[in-house]
Amino acid sequence: MPTDAALQAAFLRVRSDLLAEKKSEGHWEGKLSASALSTATAISALSILGKATSSTEDHELIERGLTWLTKQQNPDGGFGDTDRNLSNIATSMLVKSALRLAEVEDRYPELLNTLDSYLAKQGGVEGIRKRYGKDKTFAVPILTNAALAGLVDWKEVSRLPFEMACLPQSWLGPLQLPVVSYALPALIAIGLVRHEKGQPLNPITRIIRNQAMQKALAKLVEIQPTSGGFLEATPLTSFVAMSLVGAGRAEHPVTERCADFLRDSIREDGSWPIDTNLATWVTTLSVNALAIHAPESAECNDETLWDWVRSCQHLAVHPYTGAAPGGWAWTDLSGGVPDADDTSGALLALAHESCLQDQATPEILAKNEQSALLGIQWLLNLQNRDGGWPTFCRGWGTLPFDRSSTDITAHAIRAMLVWQTHFQENLAQHVAILDRIELAITAGWKYLAKQQKEDGSWFPLWFGNQFHVEEANPIYGTSKVLLAYRDAGKLACETATQARDWLLSQQQIDGGWGNAPVSEQIATYKNETNFAPQSSIEETALALEALLAFEKTQTDERRAAIDRGLDWLLQQIESGCYRRCSPIGFYFAKLWYYEKLYPLVMTLSAVATACRERAISIPDDLLCSTASSN
Repeated sequence: MPTDAALQAAFLRVRSDLLAEKKSEGHWEGKLSASALSTATAISALSILGKATSSTEDHELIERGLTWLTKQQNPDGGFGDTDRNLSNIATSMLVKSALRLAEVEDRYPELLNTLDSYLAKQGGVEGIRKRYGKDKTFAVPILTNAALAGLVDWKEVSRLPFEMACLPQSWLGPLQLPVVSYALPALIAIGLVRHEKGQPLNPITRIIRNQAMQKALAKLVEIQPTSGGFLEATPLTSFVAMSLVGAGRAEHPVTERCADFLRDSIREDGSWPIDTNLATWVTTLSVNALAIHAPESAECNDETLWDWVRSCQHLAVHPYTGAAPGGWAWTDLSGGVPDADDTSGALLALAHESCLQDQATPEILAKNEQSALLGIQWLLNLQNRDGGWPTFCRGWGTLPFDRSSTDITAHAIRAMLVWQTHFQENLAQHVAILDRIELAITAGWKYLAKQQKEDGSWFPLWFGNQFHVEEANPIYGTSKVLLAYRDAGKLACETATQARDWLLSQQQIDGGWGNAPVSEQIATYKNETNFAPQSSIEETALALEALLAFEKTQTDERRAAIDRGLDWLLQQIESGCYRRCSPIGFYFAKLWYYEKLYPLVMTLSAVATACRERAISIPDDLLCSTASSN
């Protein structure tokens, strides 16, 4: 059983480590994992551009990328998204395409032999289609890359209706396009190159697309951010660039700006990350973790920080998704797109400052309320008819990554609940929005109840576990939904207790949490991939934070299980191993990543919750010394 002193020491250490990651500008930026998938697409894009323009400008960058990339092959011959991922057919095929386009296959005969063997075992083109199903958001770009490299016939690449991009954005959801809402640049660029490589037989379709080409390109210019990177994402930006080059537009302004983005975002080791950063997301996660215990500390009352968070709110209609003003994106950079998860995180962070009314000026409180009203209205307007919240756009529910999701819905409910309480203090001013909030929350609970699995768990959308049979992460999903039940005071209901019991049932022998495959698969993972399933820092911390919400009603057995979990986590903190990241993050279309700050933020949330629930006080002088040391 962890002692109060041990928990206090762990809290102070992790808090200090997290504060040390804060940038001098007053917020956190984190660091995303290097990505073999991103690096392969960047190499392909720069290689095909150099060949089309007879330029050697990017030769050094390509060589640096190849040096890093060719060291990432797994023992089974395939490539994973990160250095901590199992091989998958998508990344493996993209690597093969990159080597072909860079014209360096003769350098790596052994690598290619084992890679070809892996791809054959995974089913090649059909394996790609099987992985992504009816969602063409990533399958078509991968096959386009392969076709540009001469690895597959263009007949294998589905045509995309790029002419639809010329329609008003509000029409696109009901049209049920074969790509998700955030893939509009790929729809245009890949649609164009596929059209150029073989026009449709239907004469009407052919005429419509020929006439739509210039207007679609103009749309692409309009939605490209100033950084040049669509979504700040290397893969999407690379796919757009290589497709435009393949369509004979190597010198188009969009292509040039895409290439500049890729040149600017390569890392010193020659790799590219999946995205530039998740600065807004990790900042609000950090603020919300710090505010769990000792919310009145100076770190939770930093006006520079709050100004930065407010400055990240989008105050104009977004040219990309048509999102109304009021939301937050995952980053403060120009390629970010407002989404429900980041908006909820920002609203929860701003609520902490508004709770410190004795330390905040009336002007600051007014700024917060204005931002919050706009953010809450944005969330209310995004809610789907099923009662859940999607990521970006309401009504795009036909493809997996555009549907309502449990983790985002729970996060939105939490944001609604905290601001509902605040608005009720000025009831006369907020009657209308309070009525809408109440209806939205009620619908959200109904959605969550319907989505609960028979065993009591919930599956999230944007997080996974590579050892889970469906690559899902029910530990993340269940933990995040339980926090909403905690905040609403609904932990005694059967839905919540069933989820609690499921979460307890997933505890590993070592005391931690982390999904593992069935026993007969473990040996295969160890022998063929160098990866073995084990408890992770992130999942253990998530589970503990949720289970500690039941602290006042625990049985001896449940309390003992939580203590075993805390002991495991404290051991990782003492040894310094708690900062080791696991690839639990899903980027768009199941692209794996890990983030440097996730273990710190999630561990602090768990340990701070344990200190709060067990009434372990932290003397002010210790808090101050922790902050001053950074």
